Amino acid sequence: MSILAIKGKVQNYAWGGKDFIPALIGVENKAQQAFAELWMGAHHRGPAQIEGSEQTLADLIEEKPNEMLGQAIAEKFDHRLPFLFKILDVNKMLSIQTHPTKAQAIAGFEKENKTGVPLTAKHRNFKDDNHKPEIMIALTDFWLLHGFQSLAAIHQCLHEVLEFEPLRPHFQTRSIRQLYQHIMELPQASVNEILAPLQKRLNAVEDLPKSSPDYWAKLAFQDYTRAGDFDRGIFSIYLFNLVQIAPGGAIFQDAGIPHAYLEGVNVELMANSDNVFRGGLTPKHIDVPELMHHLKTDAVVPKVFEGEQLTANERVYRTPAPDFEVSQIQLKAAQTYRRTSDAPDILIVLNGQVEVKGTDTAFNRAKGEVFFVSAHSTYQLTAEEDTVLYRASVPV
Repeated sequence: MSILAIKGKVQNYAWGGKDFIPALIGVENKAQQAFAELWMGAHHRGPAQIEGSEQTLADLIEEKPNEMLGQAIAEKFDHRLPFLFKILDVNKMLSIQTHPTKAQAIAGFEKENKTGVPLTAKHRNFKDDNHKPEIMIALTDFWLLHGFQSLAAIHQCLHEVLEFEPLRPHFQTRSIRQLYQHIMELPQASVNEILAPLQKRLNAVEDLPKSSPDYWAKLAFQDYTRAGDFDRGIFSIYLFNLVQIAPGGAIFQDAGIPHAYLEGVNVELMANSDNVFRGGLTPKHIDVPELMHHLKTDAVVPKVFEGEQLTANERVYRTPAPDFEVSQIQLKAAQTYRRTSDAPDILIVLNGQVEVKGTDTAFNRAKGEVFFVSAHSTYQLTAEEDTVLYRASVPV
């Protein structure tokens, strides 16, 4: 029971791509569905399945938390797997969003439970009682929005984008919160009045570079205009930092930091939560007061990092979050990786094939296959060809 082959849960959100995840997990996509996310964890909205069993990973952890997680981690994280591991394929930009702190999540979850909001309700903000810090590592060239730009950059934007002239009076005090609150509370008619001439101008321009917010705004006009109404999330494209991350690069997003993924494939690891407050660029529920209550409106300098090379085969990406840690493992054919962990591990094979050996287990895992290793287990991976894996765990 120390090492288990598991199968992740696919989430078919509308913004997902149609090729990467099906090719990764070896399934045909004849219906051309959007395969947005592959979840590898124990969250109640999509727990991984134990291969050859009707049990989920969540079921097994609930039955044997100390054995699966280790006693210290089980006690620290309320007998739950503290992280949720994912692969994301972003084909269409997705929501302007932020996440709560742990204290905010506990209070908000309890409040919505007391008021009788069903867990499955589309207008529910708190799906659980956990915070959701997250790290993403780019697998392809990846574009995202992350945090507000500097005061000087926002001032410059409001003057260079001539259509934003009506917004300038709301930035006279150099308050990002005042400006953003005004934008998010604008009547839809006013949003349309400001954005209509911007759409007209961008539609007349071809070959915009991805390094320009104009490129992404033009896409947003195409994807998120409904019944003649423009999405106010388009303003955020100009106010947030536009970040490009090359494969292998990573970025950490803590509670309150506004962000939106624009394009690309990544590995994502977060606290075991699905709490999201949205402010635009989405057909899902938007709650502006809740978003503004949890939003950090300080200027942010994005910190893209490459991780730390632990050994010749392993690179670790550390964050301030106590819930998770992610590593990339690269093995040449016949190379072996050995590990004894005080924490539970989940590993996915991105490319190649390995033989997995534990004290009582041996099996092969190939591209797109996933396995769970319980705490206090010793295991080794021997590559049968050049192989890349990602490992999620808990820092101890």
